Amino acid sequence: MKRFTRHTVLITGGTSGMGLATARRLLDEGAHVAITGRDEGRLAQAAVELDAGESLLTVRADAADLADLDVLMRRVETWRGSLDVVFANAGTGVFKPSADITEADFDHSTDVNFKGVFFTVQKALPLLRDGGAIVLNASWTLHRGLPVASVYSATKAAVHNLARTLGSDLAPRGIRVNSVSPGYIDTDMYRGAHPDPEADARNAAQVPLGAVGRADQVAAAVAFLASGDASYITGQDLVIDGGLVGSVPHH
Repeated sequence: MKRFTRHTVLITGGTSGMGLATARRLLDEGAHVAITGRDEGRLAQAAVELDAGESLLTVRADAADLADLDVLMRRVETWRGSLDVVFANAGTGVFKPSADITEADFDHSTDVNFKGVFFTVQKALPLLRDGGAIVLNASWTLHRGLPVASVYSATKAAVHNLARTLGSDLAPRGIRVNSVSPGYIDTDMYRGAHPDPEADARNAAQVPLGAVGRADQVAAAVAFLASGDASYITGQDLVIDGGLVGSVPHH
């Protein structure tokens, strides 16, 4: 399928994990894709991996820095003139007991996961065509308590709330806004939070489908929500978790 031919897509945090997998998926479906990251070296490596030539734009930008976002939007406008899809994917995680969370942890988490998502969308709106689509990356933890994820989960709950409120706010322009809530997905952030080699087995045991998920499985869901196949869906959260939130594993 080439559902995104002649479409221009912006993906923040596109140098690894779900962002990179989504970039690959949408490039394969015909899109021109701009990806961001905070590290020039990782951006360069992502460009090599994607090997998309003039269909790919890489921009060094911190999603929590509004000046960086202004530069990003100018680069995208110069490159393609407008946007059809935004995947606000950039995020960070601090996983500690609540008693150990510092003010710096709190500020960094909210700056990237909430402030960054909101202003990515706000600053993209002048470029986003009527009838376009926005997908926000939330988390399964907004649906189920996790003891070391108090601030992280709260920021992701805010992200989904944005999907609902922005879905209403932007409906007059025909712009759909939805979120995805990935479960345990094998990414760099996941590995950082679960360095124990036994973690995969323990986590998979909580999942009815019996496995930790892959980034390309999330990318497929993002592609669906961003495409015309989801033309009557807005303000929703699509949980991609192998049943982690809603079902009890069969043991």
